[in-house]
Amino acid sequence: MSMRERDFKMKKKKRSKILVPLDGSDRALNTVRYVARFDPFRNMDIVLFHVFSSVPEGYWDLEKDPRSTSTVRQVKAWEVQQRKRIEQHVEQANQILLKAGFSSESITIKIQNRKKGIARDIIREARNGYDAVVTRRRGMTGLRRIVLGSVATKLMTKLAFVPLLLVGKRTPNNKILLAFDGSDNAERAINFVGSLLGGFDYEVTLFNVIRSNGEGRPEHQHILSHKDYSKSARKEINSRLKTAGTELINAGFDANKVSSQIVTKAVSRAGAISDVAKQENFGTIVMGRRGHSSVRDFFIGRVTNKVIQIARDRTVWVVR
Repeated sequence: MSMRERDFKMKKKKRSKILVPLDGSDRALNTVRYVARFDPFRNMDIVLFHVFSSVPEGYWDLEKDPRSTSTVRQVKAWEVQQRKRIEQHVEQANQILLKAGFSSESITIKIQNRKKGIARDIIREARNGYDAVVTRRRGMTGLRRIVLGSVATKLMTKLAFVPLLLVGKRTPNNKILLAFDGSDNAERAINFVGSLLGGFDYEVTLFNVIRSNGEGRPEHQHILSHKDYSKSARKEINSRLKTAGTELINAGFDANKVSSQIVTKAVSRAGAISDVAKQENFGTIVMGRRGHSSVRDFFIGRVTNKVIQIARDRTVWVVR
């Protein structure tokens, strides 16, 4: 293939597209700052998306009542003011990306009136060829004691066809902890990380947890695996980890920055994953939506859900 043919092929290659929902909050702007700092996103198209909740239709029925003229005027003024505030918010997000070096051609601003509901409208938009959705655990109405806001919860349960990147409070670094159990979802997580981060300066640790019997607390013995099973499981997962590591290296990762780690004697898989992320300063945890123990009726696996709850300050990528 000639150089000209190769250049033409690269131009024809479809650019990846990232959806960033905005809700007018400071948390949403921090999500945009995360996108701005994330080098792999610079070669992608970024869509800043807001679902505008205008005044309910019932308010406009007041126009028919001459006694409600003043109220209707106030409601209309409120809606105009809210839309102006959102436009300013989205433009502020746009400026964050531009100042970080993103091209104006790669950024799209999309504000649409609410149709079915904020979460459902985001999900509908995400079906338009996006490669990932980047959002925060909580938005404008988030409460301190609530880990996931209502919109984030709905996205977690319903957004099963595209990776969901939940941005944490902690400033991300170049260390990635990829929870790997050999399941199909874990394999897809490998492919996603490879396609997104391959060729960039990132360090990835493939992490597996085996709950083993023998030295755990007596009260936990009944939920831990037998020693013989633990030994055979370790042998099998070692082989799969090696294969997964090779896939990442082939995707462009430095071989010296791809490692694996197996933890045994753990009571909680989610606890072990969260503890290692904290102790070894992993800024991002990558997980499949469900593991080997998935049940059809579960939208998201128990381990993944617990990690999202426990590792609140970390960014968690949930890959379908």
